[in-house]
Amino acid sequence: MKNPTLSLLSEIWVFVRARKKWWLTPIIAMLVLLGALIFFAQGSAVAPFIYAIF
Repeated sequence: MKNPTLSLLSEIWVFVRARKKWWLTPIIAMLVLLGALIFFAQGSAVAPFIYAIF
C-alpha cells in the first residue's frame, strides 16, 4: 500500500512540473515547514516561545 503523504507530494510535484507553476514551490515549502514546526512544538517545552512568535 502506498503512503498517502508521499502520493500527495508526488502529485503536487507532477502538477508543478507539468504546468510550469514554479512560483508555487516556495509557498508549498513554507507551508510544509510551518506545519512541521507546529506539529513538533505542540507537546514540548518550546511551545510557549513558538506561540509568542505568532
